[in-house]
Amino acid sequence: MAEKKSDSNLMAALSYLWILSVVMLILKKDDKFVIFHAKQGLVLFLASVVANFIPFLGWFLINPVLIVAMIIGFVMAIQGKEFKMPLVGNLAEKIKI
Repeated sequence: MAEKKSDSNLMAALSYLWILSVVMLILKKDDKFVIFHAKQGLVLFLASVVANFIPFLGWFLINPVLIVAMIIGFVMAIQGKEFKMPLVGNLAEKIKI
């Protein structure tokens, strides 16, 4: 059972790496832990895409904050913790899979 859990932790953590959130939503749709993190990863990914179109503010303020959020999500997921990020978590809950 520990092997399955570590697999879920790894997949959940990888879902914070931009487009991999979409991959995890498709591949691990039966794993609630992975889906929880993949939805948050998807929100962060979409926010980073939007931020890239906002000169200076997006590049130098928003994207660094999003990268820190992705790192926090990655660490929490690899540790097996469900951490609902402020704002991001609320948006992620609205995603229906």
